[in-house]
Amino acid sequence: MTVSWHLLRRNYQRNDMMTIEDYIERNATTYPDKIAVVCGNEKCTYQALHERIKRKTIELKEANYQDGQIVCLRAIPSIGFLVEYFAFHMIGCVVAPLEKDLPESSFQKISSELCPHNVPKGSADILYTTGTTGKSKGVIISHQTIIADAENLIDGQGFSHELAFVVNGPLNHIGSLSKIYPVIMLGATIIIVDGLKDLNKFFDAFDYSASKMATFLVPASIRILIQFGAERLSSLSNKIDFIETGAAAISHSDMMTLCQLLPTTRLYNTYASTETGIISTYNYNDGRCEAGCLGKPMKHSQIMITDKGLIACKGKTLMSGYVGDPERTASVLKESVIYTSDIGKLDAEGMLHLTGREDDVINVGGFKVAPTEVEDAVLSFPDVKDCVCLPVDHIITGKALKLLVVMKEGKELNRKELALYLKSKLEPYKIPMLYSQVEKVERTFNGKINRKYYTDNVLPAKC
Repeated sequence: MTVSWHLLRRNYQRNDMMTIEDYIERNATTYPDKIAVVCGNEKCTYQALHERIKRKTIELKEANYQDGQIVCLRAIPSIGFLVEYFAFHMIGCVVAPLEKDLPESSFQKISSELCPHNVPKGSADILYTTGTTGKSKGVIISHQTIIADAENLIDGQGFSHELAFVVNGPLNHIGSLSKIYPVIMLGATIIIVDGLKDLNKFFDAFDYSASKMATFLVPASIRILIQFGAERLSSLSNKIDFIETGAAAISHSDMMTLCQLLPTTRLYNTYASTETGIISTYNYNDGRCEAGCLGKPMKHSQIMITDKGLIACKGKTLMSGYVGDPERTASVLKESVIYTSDIGKLDAEGMLHLTGREDDVINVGGFKVAPTEVEDAVLSFPDVKDCVCLPVDHIITGKALKLLVVMKEGKELNRKELALYLKSKLEPYKIPMLYSQVEKVERTFNGKINRKYYTDNVLPAKC
């Protein structure tokens, strides 16, 4: 069977809304020789990228992939992955990008589970959450959501045509994947780096000849750069236009350190999730460096605080629902509003402040403690590298706090010294009762503490 590209193109253009694939085609004409993607030694112009997508689209159609079919792809950090990803969209498939190193048995299991499901018209992707507090969920993302996320980032963070954006995280999650969209819309350049396993390769990416550069870093990656690459990072101060962080809470001490290292760089802390999309952002290198502040809602988003003090979001960036789970969808998505488990407030300026998650709050003798607040205070102690605050059973207060601490190399935990330090930072009921030095804290790829791991595998002793 011979497939015509022009016929495929007409079938894809079903409404007036432009998709990311439309922008690639436009850029192939407007900026044909502009570098679209760099990965290692491979470079691809917009014209070449478009031609590769066209060829792959015809190849996939001839292989009998169908409109509305869900397709799983390993999110390998490569130009080839992006070509397949966009080509599947072109024939109307819904892409489920999965972790690149996922065992084959798990890959096939997810693929088999997704096959029977139908998704709404206009669906583009199924993105899986990290599952740090429960089972990972498949979130349905529409083409409209992709465009709205991109426009939010362009408007809120100042993406530009001259920008070269370094993507160093996994391409199967919103943190990194969402940065591809605004770059392509503006005809800018994507530079793909395979994580921070090799700091030299990460820093080498900034040798690229561009007047402006930017990147997205989860808090755990920022901490690595501060500890092992502070001097090199500081030397890029005049070249890095902005850095965004998100996915997990960044400690105030790391925020202040980054402001010192990059005094002229815009440093954004963003509120986003797979379910809500990109909602708000705050440049904390504004002289105030407010901890927990996530800025004002972006152009396509609205934020409300419920009577319980939880964050609710509305706008074009929201998910369509959880695949194959209408009950779970209905529990969080009601009348075009997503109700989260995040605890927050809006200040007099209309800026969002996040204080923790409802699921994580620990009740200590009637006092509610957000473990993230305790962890933030502990991370400001000079000799601490990482930590996690956990609940333990207590015969009188019901629950007490236990602290697992990772110390910097060559340092030993002095419990009394740390407790005394915390007394100057926290209310008495927030001071942990038990302390233990550990080699590492279990975190997900995006830097979130894997609290589910501690619930399932580490049962803290009673006290």
